Amino acid sequence: MLTLIAAVSADGFISTGTGVPWHLPRDITHFREVTRGQWLLIGRRTFEEMLGWFHDHHPLVLSRDAGYTPPLGQAVPSVPAAIKFAQQASAGEIFVCGGGGAYAAAMPHAERLIVTHVGTTLGGGVPFPAIAPEDWRITSTTAHPADADHAFAMAITTYARREGSALTLGATI
Repeated sequence: MLTLIAAVSADGFISTGTGVPWHLPRDITHFREVTRGQWLLIGRRTFEEMLGWFHDHHPLVLSRDAGYTPPLGQAVPSVPAAIKFAQQASAGEIFVCGGGGAYAAAMPHAERLIVTHVGTTLGGGVPFPAIAPEDWRITSTTAHPADADHAFAMAITTYARREGSALTLGATI
């Protein structure tokens, strides 16, 4: 299974350029719990920004540079190559965790989305692919209000691809 996991602003952006534009400890904890011990597909720049985050993960780094060798994990040239690599390693799921190019490339292959909808707008930046209601149905959502540790309200929502919705071949692992 290929799952995209992201925090997305109310106007559809994951970042204004580099890094995450908010600090939401609850979302960080959620991300770490969901991805603990899992295979991750990450764009090269996002991987390099997140280097201290990988403890028991299996990173697959999406890069067009055939000579790129990440200090941890494996470089892959495409989403289908990542799926094939993970299948050969008997992985049950890959979590795509950024950046914008990785999300866009992986969306046609995805079977599930886990999106933290953040209650703020960025006004531009790096977009998350549109979640078309005809392709996705909500399976769960948990709302969290803003509080002393969280400047913005958020809702962690899980989506499943609708039956009959186009899924690129080779997505299931």
